[in-house]
Amino acid sequence: MSLVEVWFGIVERQAIRGGVCKSAKDLNAKIRAFIDGWNDPSHPFVWTETADPILAKASRPTMSSPRH
Repeated sequence: MSLVEVWFGIVERQAIRGGVCKSAKDLNAKIRAFIDGWNDPSHPFVWTETADPILAKASRPTMSSPRH
């Protein structure tokens, strides 16, 4: 699953699902409002870990074999 798919999944769950969109313009407004809230500068993204553990996890060998 790509990062884009994950992000659109979040948008769907938090901004669209359960709501009623009467038009494409209405859907666009709901998505735009979600993005504006997501990008609110008063709530910046904060890293909770240093880079070293993240990079270690990203560079560790995979457990599965590419030959299935």
